[in-house]
Amino acid sequence: SKLAALFEHPLYNIPIPEVTEKDKLFIVNPMEKFSLRSSGSDEWVSSSKAETLLPTGKTVYDTYPAWLKFHVGINRYELYPRRDPLLPTLLRDLATQRIISSVQKSGGTQLKLIMTFPNYGQALFKPMKQTRDQETPIDFFYFSDFERHNAEIAAFHLDRILDFRRIPPVSGRLVNITKEIRDITTDKKLAKTFFISPAGNVCFYGECSYYCSTEHALCGKPDWLEGSMAALLPDKTLAKRRSWRSPWRRSYHKSKKAEWELNPNYCTQVRETPPYDRGHRLLDLIDMTILDFLMGNMDRHHYETFEKFGNDTFLLHLDNGRGFGTHSRDEPSILAPLQQCCSIKKSTYLRLQLLATQPYRLSDLLREALAADPLAPVLAEPHLRALDRRLGKVLAAVGHCLAR
Repeated sequence: SKLAALFEHPLYNIPIPEVTEKDKLFIVNPMEKFSLRSSGSDEWVSSSKAETLLPTGKTVYDTYPAWLKFHVGINRYELYPRRDPLLPTLLRDLATQRIISSVQKSGGTQLKLIMTFPNYGQALFKPMKQTRDQETPIDFFYFSDFERHNAEIAAFHLDRILDFRRIPPVSGRLVNITKEIRDITTDKKLAKTFFISPAGNVCFYGECSYYCSTEHALCGKPDWLEGSMAALLPDKTLAKRRSWRSPWRRSYHKSKKAEWELNPNYCTQVRETPPYDRGHRLLDLIDMTILDFLMGNMDRHHYETFEKFGNDTFLLHLDNGRGFGTHSRDEPSILAPLQQCCSIKKSTYLRLQLLATQPYRLSDLLREALAADPLAPVLAEPHLRALDRRLGKVLAAVGHCLAR
């Protein structure tokens, strides 16, 4: 396994700083236990008095479902650890756990559903909108592009291969529209949008600001539909997140350009503006830029951080559905922060160089990672080959900076 060899490499074993209590997102009561009320129940109780005895050798932590262990493990430095034994379990849960509730997620330009499992875990479901080999038409503006379920799956694995670990775990899943959405939804607005197509397939379209109409309906075959299931982050009432507008945000206008597109010295003023004037925030943003360039994602207008950790923490790389839309062309403007600031983390640069070598070729690693997903093959081959070409362009951009 090239992936196993990669994670054994010294560059993937640089220790993170010691995690103290104040560096953890949650301080957990070591006596608090989670257990099912009865073997056939879907209801969880959280009570240190629920059972006085645990099976021999078990700790209270062992009673937590995988999603809760994931939440408890988040700290200032990483969303999940490099060698996370929990990851396979969490991905399997996302792909196989019984869905007991489906409701539409409010807000956003396109249809997304929140799925709930019997163990109180929740996932964000993005349905399939286009096939693997369809490219975004060249005349489409980035802001009118579809969100792709397979891009969310591939983005999670790519983020992990780059050792950022800032995207919550995502798995592909085949969902039965009839049994797992229509028959169990309590969302009256969503329920009204179901219909049977002329071909006899079950379809629905929900309510949203762009692609929610009968012309853009999502249809099963006859009621099976692919989608991505992303583990939800802790509820914002428990762990507040702060949303930051990206300094390199696009204009979201058909003819206007953003200031960074017109001013070659734009980075100078960014460096003087909090929070980019100290710490590693700018370097973290450049990491995100590199991830976006490799995926071809032009839609990074905001990013988030956990409020508890202030400015000294990682950026969350959420909403990656507009990645992997084109493989035949690259979008150099995505790399503007790297090119204008001429800054990159040394660890990121060394890893990128490693991923350009034959034993650790980026396309091979992502192909191997995605092969285990229930919806494999997740990406068409040309998208994987485009990664190696784009990685070469990132390294060339750093080379230009070094030469300057």
